[in-house]
Amino acid sequence: MTKAELVSLLANECGITKAKAGQAVDYIVNSIQTTLGGGGRIALAGLGTFGISNRAARMGRNPQTGQPIHIPARRVPTFKAAKALKNAAS
Repeated sequence: MTKAELVSLLANECGITKAKAGQAVDYIVNSIQTTLGGGGRIALAGLGTFGISNRAARMGRNPQTGQPIHIPARRVPTFKAAKALKNAAS
């Protein structure tokens, strides 16, 4: 499902305009990004938990040349699916 399809579905189900539904979807996405950017986590019952994980710096290898390269430490977003979502997917 694309963002446009999600907006259309939300507009039809809630009886609102596509513009308002688009604003709602944008607000949710921006709120998730802002919360994760600040190091927080978001738990949505039935969907899952968004969080941040820290990856340590490590040595890697350039696949083209075989030369070792340094991969810096970084923070990455994570998502753990809720049991209800796992059951719906199987």
